[in-house]
Amino acid sequence: MALTFKHKPLFLLVFLFHHIIFFLPCSSLPTDSAALKNILLKFKSSLSNTAALSNWDGKSPPCKENNTTLNWKGVFCSNGYIRGIQLPNMGLKGTVDLTLLVDLKEDLRSLNFADNSLQGPLPDLNIFGALKSAFLSNNQFSETIPDDAFKGMGSLKKLHLANNTFTGPIPKSLTNLSNLIELKLQDNKFEGQIPDFQDPKLQVFNVSNNNLVGTIPPSLSKMDPSFFTGNKGLSQSSQATPTPADSGSNTADSGSNTINPESGSNTKNQESESKGTSTLTIVLAAVGSLLGLAIILAVLFILCQKQRRKTTLSIETPLPSNLQKKTGIRETDRPSKSASEGSVGAGGSTRGKKAAESTKLSFVRDDREMFDLQDLLKASAEILGSGCFGSSYKAALPSGHMMVVKRFKQMNNVGREEFQEHMRRIGRLRHPNLLPLVSYYYRKEEKLLISDFVDRGSLAVHLHGYQALGQPGLEWATRLKVIKGVAKGLGFLYKELPSLIAPHGHMKSSNVLLNEAYEPFLTDYGLTPVINQESAQDLMVAYKSPEFLQQGRITKKTDVWGLGILILEILTGKFPANFLQQGKQKTDVDLANWVNSVVESGDNNISDVFDKDMGGTNNSKGEMMKLLNIALACSEAEVEKRLDIKEAVEKIEELKERDGEDDFYSSCASEADIKSSRGKSDDFAFT
Repeated sequence: MALTFKHKPLFLLVFLFHHIIFFLPCSSLPTDSAALKNILLKFKSSLSNTAALSNWDGKSPPCKENNTTLNWKGVFCSNGYIRGIQLPNMGLKGTVDLTLLVDLKEDLRSLNFADNSLQGPLPDLNIFGALKSAFLSNNQFSETIPDDAFKGMGSLKKLHLANNTFTGPIPKSLTNLSNLIELKLQDNKFEGQIPDFQDPKLQVFNVSNNNLVGTIPPSLSKMDPSFFTGNKGLSQSSQATPTPADSGSNTADSGSNTINPESGSNTKNQESESKGTSTLTIVLAAVGSLLGLAIILAVLFILCQKQRRKTTLSIETPLPSNLQKKTGIRETDRPSKSASEGSVGAGGSTRGKKAAESTKLSFVRDDREMFDLQDLLKASAEILGSGCFGSSYKAALPSGHMMVVKRFKQMNNVGREEFQEHMRRIGRLRHPNLLPLVSYYYRKEEKLLISDFVDRGSLAVHLHGYQALGQPGLEWATRLKVIKGVAKGLGFLYKELPSLIAPHGHMKSSNVLLNEAYEPFLTDYGLTPVINQESAQDLMVAYKSPEFLQQGRITKKTDVWGLGILILEILTGKFPANFLQQGKQKTDVDLANWVNSVVESGDNNISDVFDKDMGGTNNSKGEMMKLLNIALACSEAEVEKRLDIKEAVEKIEELKERDGEDDFYSSCASEADIKSSRGKSDDFAFT
């Protein structure tokens, strides 16, 4: 509609009013530096043991104007607005009073108080209607969470409350969060039934190790079964669709709906009672067939055992890199006789069945040749090495296919069900840079993990072993290729194993294998939950990290630290001496500290850092320096300063073999440039 003259005064008034309001000074709003200081300082004073927040002193503004630079520790800003408060693993104590931050409710997108010693009830998260993520795991929060605690939090995507002591039912207001993709409630004391999430977007829903009862809602039936274990009164929904891992299981109680067979709960639908007679007949027939087969296998097994006892073992001269060849596996290396032999006679069928089961391999992949433990015991074997957990053997199957058998004796604190479930989970992982688990063997005293043999052996031998033999080292292009593959594999583990604090946990050069094309494969990944903790703390790389040595904890960035140290090892050719220490012993001999000291001493000495065996580096120095700075950013001693996995993978992927291959990149990136690029994306930092 065209404006007539009589409309124009009204239009001008509205126009002026709008622009006057828009341009009014906003010194009283939270974006004002003084107001932000007061808000955060009051919040700090409400907590105790705040030494880690020493730069929250009011001398500088919490946010630098118009950028996202981290000014106060753990405070993430965007254009003068506080978007995130990230204070994990800071040693903080006391109760969390989020009402002190109420003036930030329109701006705050992320809260992270994980891995502290905070206590009291759940903080008032629903003050912040725009919040996208809240991480409160590994604290001492307690009490019952009100049913409406998450009302109005439609933007929330990730909620982590694991490893606290929350009680009572799971709040029903969680079921109305349409954008929720991660909900971690494991290791608490939640009671009652799991509420039904209608049409959920949930990718992770972990309620393991609580006191939940009833059935799993159909909407959650496709979740990883390990997310529900440790709840003795919890059973599968009668409408649940079996997962591929469960459909291949040959457990004796496969007709039960119970998640935890050891609990003794055996709930079934009433309809199943009418089918009881026919089902019993089928089960008895199947058991009879299995017993007959078990007896035959037991007899064959005993005969094979006797035959092998007559075989003499030959040990050849040790090969370079302390490799040995031998025929067969020693009697002391085999599963003990008492666990594998059975007799046939009175009661012999039961012992024969146990004997057959005790030698059975459990396969987690269906795209590999099937074989049994006897095939491995009879095979010509080669000792590949003795690592911190046990020996590894290369065994040739009757078909000629080579497999690697790795023995573990540090897993005997893990129950059979928990171990089997975790192995099935590991077996479902598929990635070009992960060495797939093929099968495993379970005994209480020891475990065998079986995988494919990889031709060129470990990266550690190429970096350190061949030098002693006078053979050429890996060139720069090959090392960059290996690093990119390792980063991709690690990034995949973070995505697929979100419930693990350290999805790899044992990042080191001997756990990176190379094929004929020098493509890397990560191995020994995802084992942290099944390794005895006392052994893990002495032997696994994650427990050599600065955060564990200083505070006794590992974090989501611990594997990133391992990646950084691995990259430094590849670039320098030097072995990380601190990996040899045990427990919480601290050493000044640290690869990252040495590289930092050389870099800080001046540019003239930086060339001394790189391994001289890389060769062909005249046109690659800029890219090598970029990678060196990425490695240092990954291996930062302070967790909050360390790159996260997504940043690290993206930056490594951008690297080129030669300088100037892409005009977008300068010839040399400084560490400061790398760090200043952090936090530019609001979605990336807080989703």
